[in-house]
Amino acid sequence: MRIVVGADHAGFDLKEFVKKELQALGHDIQDVGSFDPQAPDDYPDFALALGQVVQARQAEKGVLICGSGVGASVAANKIPGIRAAICHDAYSAHQGVEHDDMNVLVLGARIVGSELARELVRSFLGAQYTGEERHARRLAKVLAIEAQPPQPGV
Repeated sequence: MRIVVGADHAGFDLKEFVKKELQALGHDIQDVGSFDPQAPDDYPDFALALGQVVQARQAEKGVLICGSGVGASVAANKIPGIRAAICHDAYSAHQGVEHDDMNVLVLGARIVGSELARELVRSFLGAQYTGEERHARRLAKVLAIEAQPPQPGV
């Protein structure tokens, strides 16, 4: 599977760990940065870079990391076609794919250690969207919200 990874400076070390894990599992990895944990940077830049790769279907899924995971999750979800969620437990990591067709896993490097990250990534990548009627109905509603034009003055 082709997977894109990205992180700001706070998520750099965990990104490097996740990258090695994914490569060991045989996945093709695209890294959109950060490439220097000492350089000043901002998580929205990496969320956008990663999201655009998934949006363009140049990768099937993405793993995005920042300090808490919150900011990166918020930023990634602004990109049409991206369904990102911060997951710090294995159930959410697979259930988000199975029920919501989540395509970006977001991790907080200051919250999740390497062993838990390994488990979360494996749960995320091992899951398949079920397409069950209730899930498809709900996903269609989410996509309809995403397709709405911005409301002036709101």
